[in-house]
Order: sequence, then structure tokens, then C-alpha cells
Amino acid sequence: MTNPEVAILMLCLFILLVLLGFPIAFTLLAMGVGFGYYAYYQGGIETFSDIFNNNIFYLLNQNTYSVMENDTLVAIPLFLFMGYVVERANIVDRLFYSLYMAARNLPGSLAIAALLTCAVFSTASGIVGAVVTLMGLLAYPAMAKANYDKSFASGVICAGGTLGILIPPSIMLIVYAAIAELSPLRLYAAAVFPGLLLAGLYIVYVMIRVWINPAIAPKPNLDDIPPRRKIYLDLLISFVPLTVLIMLVLGSILGGLATPAEAAAMGALGGLVLAFLYRSLTWLKVKESVFLTAKATAMVCWLFVGSWTFASVFSYLGGHDLISDWVVGMNLEPWQFLVMAQLIIFFLGWPLEWSEILIIFVPIFLPMLEVFGVNPYFFAMLVALNLQTSFLTPPMAMSAYYLKGVLKKQIELMEIFRGIIPYLGIVILCMVLMYQFPGIALWFPDYLFGVYVP
Repeated sequence: MTNPEVAILMLCLFILLVLLGFPIAFTLLAMGVGFGYYAYYQGGIETFSDIFNNNIFYLLNQNTYSVMENDTLVAIPLFLFMGYVVERANIVDRLFYSLYMAARNLPGSLAIAALLTCAVFSTASGIVGAVVTLMGLLAYPAMAKANYDKSFASGVICAGGTLGILIPPSIMLIVYAAIAELSPLRLYAAAVFPGLLLAGLYIVYVMIRVWINPAIAPKPNLDDIPPRRKIYLDLLISFVPLTVLIMLVLGSILGGLATPAEAAAMGALGGLVLAFLYRSLTWLKVKESVFLTAKATAMVCWLFVGSWTFASVFSYLGGHDLISDWVVGMNLEPWQFLVMAQLIIFFLGWPLEWSEILIIFVPIFLPMLEVFGVNPYFFAMLVALNLQTSFLTPPMAMSAYYLKGVLKKQIELMEIFRGIIPYLGIVILCMVLMYQFPGIALWFPDYLFGVYVP
């Protein structure tokens, strides 16, 4: 076998092992070291110590050091800490209730309140599992009590919970910036309107669906509605502080007043202040937030080390060049290249999560963007939208499993799958709209920072 053929074997074997259930981060690490030992093998093993005389171990060490010293990635643990503190501050339950009261006259008011709560909370958290789990405990029982259709209610929670990886300040965009060597500020600016568009399309779909079939979301009982002044006061107390915190964090980044890491530190401090103001700041909750942040950050770091080692060996063996030459040799039009790339990413979303797709497979397409004349920030937004589907595509739709994990026997997995299918179509519609109107993604960053010049 030639080296490029070994690289393709390496890739196929990795996907097979992931489907078999092996831990992804350590599978990447083992595959990278194993195939890297072959790639960098120089022969001449005479003593036991000569076994470790291979450049793959130097590469592993360098990749680990690169992850640890990457300034862009410093924002990840800080944003995670902010999300965990907010999650434990009892803000979300107040937010959901007040939004429900404010939207009570709209079709599917509970579903709309759940989507808005997911959008706001997932923006502050950025952790899909945490958002879906908490909303499954909070919003689903309320919708079940109101006799909402099970599939409809679960689809709302699963789709809304994934918005945090797109709407800034998004951890996924920080990772993308580090991989593609793009400006995180421009990526954040480019993601604002696509994120709002997708959330808006979700809400429009809910309203139209309930208008066509009111039986799936019966109107609420209006007998125990509090006075309007109290509704506005609850909305002011629950919605405004968290939204102001998010706007301050995002505004300081887009305004050039702070780097993402500095803004994340300010957000973490703001989360503690909010928890104190809501009288939810206890030593136990802070300790839990710190432990969860350390655990999630360690997982991300191991994932980065394994992915970069895997990708480095894959490229060294000629895998990237083989695929790039094959795609370029097809003489595709730019739109054909974009469709093909997004289809590949879409299908990869079945067995893999967004982090593996981003770190391993997206770098294969990045060198081709210049060949096909594609704006890298526009491509990044298409990928960011497409990665929503990695949480919503059966049979490996992680958001469905998160929800099933907390609801247990209250709902069947197939009912959740039926509920999330329409949102896959909405994501694809959003991608089509952005392709037809690139200004959705490119106008805002060009307005803030000037027209992008490669």
C-alpha cells in the first residue's frame, strides 16, 4: 500500500471504531500514534529504548504544548464556567415562565417560550447537553401538562438546545477560528444574523404548525394568569439581566474592546454577580461549576491533542493532498464544490460530533477555498449551520439522547426522532437562504471591520 492509501485506511478505521463506541478523543490519539509510528519509522531498533526513537512522540509532545499555549482556546473554560454558573443560578426557570406569560396569546406559546429560553440560555452556556437536559426537566413537563404532542414538544427542546453552538459567543466558533486561523471577531460578527435567522425560522415553523393543527399544542388555561404589571416585572427581572450580560460580552468582542478570552473572563465574573443577585451563589454551586468546567476543558484539550495528532499524520501520509487533488480534478463550479462539501459534513454528522468534524475533516476543505474562490468566513457559516444537524440527525442525534436520558420512560426515542426531523429541513432551508443572500453572513463583519481581503 502507498502512503495515501494507508491514510484512507486510517480514516475509515477511525470511523469504524467510533461507530463501535470507542471514546473519540483517545481513539484519535491511539490512531495518530499508531499510524504515525509507521509514517515516521526510520528503522534500526536494536535496544528497548530505540522503540521510542520515533518522531511521532515529538509530534505528540509539540501538539500537546501547542494546545496548552493557544491564546484563543483560553476563552473556552471561561465561557464554560459562565454557563455552568448561570445554569445553577435558578435564572432559567424564571426566564421560561416569564416568557411563557408574555407569549401566552400566541399559537404554541409554551413552545415559543421554550425556544426563546433555549436561545438565550444556550448563548450563555454553549453546552448543548446542559441546555437540552435542563429544558427537558423544565419545559417538557409544562408542555406535557398542557397536553402538547410528545414529538412536537421534544423536537422544540432538541432543536432549541443546539442553537448555542451557532449564536455568539459560541465555543464552536472559537475552535473554528483556531483551526482555520481566522479572526474570531469576524466569525462572531458573521454568525449573528444566521443564528437569529435560524431561531426565527424555528419560531415561525412552530406558529404555522400549531395554526394548521391546534391539537398538538392546546391553548393554555388563562384562569391563573397574573396581572400584566407582574408579568412585565418578572420578564424584566429574569430576561433583562442575562441578556445584558450576553450583550456586554458580545459587544466588547465585536467592538474591539476585548479579546474573546478577556470578554469570557468578564462573562464569568458577570455570571457570578448574577448568581449573587439572584441569591443563588453558594460555595457548593461554585465548586460544582469549577469541577464541571475542569472536566469539560480537559475533555476538549484531549480532543484537540488527539485530533491534531491524527490530522498531522493523515496529512503527512498524503491523505489531504489525495482528497484535495481528487476534488480539484473534478473541475467543479464553486456552487458544486460547496454542495459537495456540505453534503459530506452532513453525512459525517450521523456518526460524529461537531468537534471531530471540525478538527479532522474541515481542514481538508480549507485549502480548496482559494481554488474555488470561496470566502472563508462564508464557508465557516455554512459549516456552522450544517453542524446543527450533527445533533439532530438520527440515529446518532445526541440531543435526542440527552433528552431521552432525563425523560426516561416518559417518551420513546422514536417519538423524539419524529419531532426533530422537521428542524433538519429548516436548517437546510436556512443554508439555502444564506447561499442565495450571502449578506446574511457577510454584511455585518464587513460593516464592522471592512471588506474582507484574502
